[in-house]
Amino acid sequence: MDETPTWRRGSLTGNSELCFSFGVIADIQYADLEDGYNFWGSRRRYYRHSLHLLQSAVDEWNKEDSQLEFVLQLGDIIDGFNAQHKTSESALRRVMNKFKKLRIPIHHTWGNHELYNFTRDYLTQSELNSKSLEDQIFLGSAASGQDSPGATAEEHYYAYHFSPVPKFRFILLDAYDLSILGRDKSTQKYQDSLKLLKEKNPNENLNSPTGLAEPQFVEFNGGFSQTQLDWFNEVLAFSDTNQEKVVVVGHIPVHPGSSESVCLAWNYKDALSVIHSHQCVVCFLAGHLHDGGYYLDSHGVHHLTLEGIVETPPESHAFGTIYVYDDKLVLKGRENLHDDAYSFKPDK
Repeated sequence: MDETPTWRRGSLTGNSELCFSFGVIADIQYADLEDGYNFWGSRRRYYRHSLHLLQSAVDEWNKEDSQLEFVLQLGDIIDGFNAQHKTSESALRRVMNKFKKLRIPIHHTWGNHELYNFTRDYLTQSELNSKSLEDQIFLGSAASGQDSPGATAEEHYYAYHFSPVPKFRFILLDAYDLSILGRDKSTQKYQDSLKLLKEKNPNENLNSPTGLAEPQFVEFNGGFSQTQLDWFNEVLAFSDTNQEKVVVVGHIPVHPGSSESVCLAWNYKDALSVIHSHQCVVCFLAGHLHDGGYYLDSHGVHHLTLEGIVETPPESHAFGTIYVYDDKLVLKGRENLHDDAYSFKPDK
């Protein structure tokens, strides 16, 4: 019987050899605006200063002693207020100019704030589509993010996978595949998503979780279509067969232990069911909940939700580098992100 793994806080040393490392950053939400507050008015947001924090993250990553393979940008790269001020494109340009100073690839996920600012069609044609970095090991419509041969660009989901080194694979999921954000109202996915949301949330304000049995069914969250989950299952089956360790990446957390219930993916249980049906997944990385969170589930999967840059005070920070070993992930955090080690189950 396998020993139940433990989360070894601060256990950063060991005899295993470093395989590679990568940078992580979440919820930059840049806007050229004075400080504001979150949806509930309880947390200060440093919209303008988030660009300076990104710059310092880029500077630190470029100085890393160990060669980084890539950076994961976990979504919400600019704030939704840009759409109101008609500054979406200029704000995105400023942020991307900072990222371009990196000497390594950047993998982008999409969050709700991307979809407040842009349509999915726009995002697909933009620099926030990093799908060109994917591995081409599967063929067919599912592998290209297309739900069916007749689906339009607006119906596609944005998901892909890549292997930076042998025996390790990363899968980026589209947590707003089911959503009323960013999709044309004439599409079937928009209609299906709106129907589901209204069935689960009778409130006039669809961003309000008041009185809901399932608080995650709010407009600022989203979910995964069955077609995407089938594709996800197929990739994980490939990784099982090839004895790979897999890190899954999505903007929205999928485990209640790593997030407040109001910030979970709509059908997080379906995503967890796919993850738990395979042996290969070692970690799920997410953003969205700016406080951050962590949970080690019963299957030995580490669910790590990163703190958001936008709510990080100017004198602090919240980005990190993750060092990957054969037997663990080691997060070397900056300021708000603490140093931690996440051990793999013996059978992972």
